[in-house]
Amino acid sequence: MARRRQLEAPSAEALKEIEAGIDQELSRTAVRPPIADVVADAAMRASPLPQADREAYAKDKADAERLREAEGKGLVAVEIPIHQITADALSRDRMELNEDEMQELMTSISVNGLRLPIEVYVPQHVEDGAQYGLISGYRRLAAIRRLNAMSGGERFPTIAAFVRDPGGVKEALVAMIEENEVRAGLSQYERGRAAAMAVYDGVFTSVDEAVAVLFSTASKAKRSKIRSFALVHEDLGDLLSHAIAYSERQCLRLATALRAGLTEDIRAALERADPRDGEEEWLVMLPLVEQAEGAAPDPARGGRPKVKEKPVVTGREKMANGIEIARESGPNGYAIRFYGKEVTADLVDTVMDSVRHLLEPK
Repeated sequence: MARRRQLEAPSAEALKEIEAGIDQELSRTAVRPPIADVVADAAMRASPLPQADREAYAKDKADAERLREAEGKGLVAVEIPIHQITADALSRDRMELNEDEMQELMTSISVNGLRLPIEVYVPQHVEDGAQYGLISGYRRLAAIRRLNAMSGGERFPTIAAFVRDPGGVKEALVAMIEENEVRAGLSQYERGRAAAMAVYDGVFTSVDEAVAVLFSTASKAKRSKIRSFALVHEDLGDLLSHAIAYSERQCLRLATALRAGLTEDIRAALERADPRDGEEEWLVMLPLVEQAEGAAPDPARGGRPKVKEKPVVTGREKMANGIEIARESGPNGYAIRFYGKEVTADLVDTVMDSVRHLLEPK
């Protein structure tokens, strides 16, 4: 049986000689540990770009994510061709545009460009090739369209717009009214008309609901008045030509006459008249309004009784020459009122002479 050889640990000098030999051999053959090659290859495949380019790529990616998030919230304005926008997707609350203000706005846009984008949304139903419905910016869109037409279509073919997701037509109407209330207040009649039209379009089931939602920030008293303005539009809107010129007091008085049951009488008076402005139109209805104010109050409606009796005006009679006459009676006696463009001071003097002749003893 062979004898086992006893192993001895190498001396320090021997270990140094072994290490030196290994280092010399590795440097000559350029051999690297396999793990080093794996790591280097993975790093090259993962980041093939230089460091500066990788940083720029990461920044661009972050910017793109922020842009997509902002676009999703409707915070990024885009250029939209003006022919793709319809201003009538919602029943507009504003009925007329002040021409002087429009000229100033057109001049500003022509010189300085559009400073504030409009707001649009994508409606469920579109007409005439339009893809967007207008929420706010009616005057700005109208000004851009005029400028485009004046240039023969060469300038302002598009308009900057925020594409909103209002969550429904109700929210879009609220946004439109809020924008006009803040930037350029609506007339009293326009407020009531907006509520009445929203009901007509089927957005709300009643005027009360429409007023409560569209004017939620208004006081209780103001909402009550807006309901009266809505009544004026519902009963007379198709015959009134100058209603936006009426004051709050006039609208409320007119609503009182309608509630008193004089709707048909007022409509008949408006159908016979051809007023040139708001003042003439109001004078056509005033006798009937005053008649309603002079009527005995309905006990069911409460309130203080009227102490002073108001004159009562009968329905008008139209003469062959177009003049209308009406009899007025009150605590101070009787009077005859004349209406129409043909009424002059000379005509009244002639009538007075005829009355004197009638009343003088023969």
